[in-house]
Amino acid sequence: MGELEDAVMTRVWKWNRPVTVREVLEDLQQERSIAYTTVMTVLDNLHQKGWVRREAEGRAYRYEAVSTRAAYAAALMNDAWAQSDNPAAALVAFFGMMSEEQRHALRDAVRMVQGPESVEPTTAGSPGSTGSTGENPGSATEADGR
Repeated sequence: MGELEDAVMTRVWKWNRPVTVREVLEDLQQERSIAYTTVMTVLDNLHQKGWVRREAEGRAYRYEAVSTRAAYAAALMNDAWAQSDNPAAALVAFFGMMSEEQRHALRDAVRMVQGPESVEPTTAGSPGSTGSTGENPGSATEADGR
């Protein structure tokens, strides 16, 4: 996505309601000189890409976001990654650019995607095992919130 598409989508998300080309134009014009037809074209392109839906209101359309900002960011990352001729190297470079906070968020996200079935069950006698009580090892994990 281009810079202008990002700027338009930012306004659509910020207002969190159906918006007109005129509303987006007037807000963008506070930062830059831009034509009505340019904003109209950008919103039409976003509609064709499936990022916004539109509903006719008189002779104009009102545009509304179809998905969240998080889904949009994920699609951008996926598009960029798909363009790489060496996806593993691209990921290593991307992870190298991350802050410590972003790396923590990444670890949390991987845990969420993998789900509880990816956690190796403990065996009797090992640290954290439930011993011979017959309890499901997963129940201890659920009880303490991890």
